[in-house]
Amino acid sequence: SSAAVELASLKLPGFGFSYARVLVIGAGKMANLLVKHLISKGCSRMTIVNRSEQRVIDLQAEFTEAKLLFRPLDQMMRCIGEADLVFTSTASEAPLFYKETVEHLPPTGEHFDGIRYFIDISVPRNVASCVGDVTSARVYNVDDLKEVVAANKEERRRKVLEAQVIIKEELQKFEAWRDSLETVPTIKKLRAYAERIRQEEMEKCLSKMGDNVSTKNKKLVEEMSRAIVNKLLHGPMTYLRCDDTSGRTINETLANMQALEQMFNLKSDISVLEKQLREWAENIQP
Repeated sequence: SSAAVELASLKLPGFGFSYARVLVIGAGKMANLLVKHLISKGCSRMTIVNRSEQRVIDLQAEFTEAKLLFRPLDQMMRCIGEADLVFTSTASEAPLFYKETVEHLPPTGEHFDGIRYFIDISVPRNVASCVGDVTSARVYNVDDLKEVVAANKEERRRKVLEAQVIIKEELQKFEAWRDSLETVPTIKKLRAYAERIRQEEMEKCLSKMGDNVSTKNKKLVEEMSRAIVNKLLHGPMTYLRCDDTSGRTINETLANMQALEQMFNLKSDISVLEKQLREWAENIQP
């Protein structure tokens, strides 16, 4: 049933179901699925021809978002004459429609160029093959649906392959990000190392300038020291990044990290606070 609706959407003119007058013949399980898939494609109004009205009432109760009209079997030919798209899904052992019963039907709506579409999902067929000889009719049956199913499988397979490529790319990005976390402690150590030197040298500078230094000048000295440190750190920090913009592999980034740790002796570096805590802990030991 989903393949039948998909086939209809492919064969109908560009207006799709927006202007199509849809007729469903039969109200069994397959018709139930047809109605469901038609609604999902934007069809909000359809006529259902069936022997029993109760089945159509059940469909109306289940699919309240669409307008489903019941018509009895004795009105079937009139309903077909008013339809642009006909789905057949009955248990009839013999065809319901032949060439002679279709060729004199009224023309379809202006959006369909006089062509009436029959999509027969019944086994055995409800629409005889000779109906296809009528110039104003297009007939599709279960064999045509198999082609749609095969095409859908191929499309799904293609999308699965595309999804796998996306997943692989995102996984590589995630692994690079995870691995790049190894550089975070080094970045923090390097910044702490530079900040400690900045503060020490700034204090020396201010002490040499005497007590008459204005607050404004002190602020200017501090801003200048921060700017110098930031510019000096920009290069090393850049080489510790591993993302889409850096163009470096994680191995190259880790090699840079190790080089910086050795260059600035960061592995053995202990922050001032940590050093003070260690000294304090040693002094209180018995």
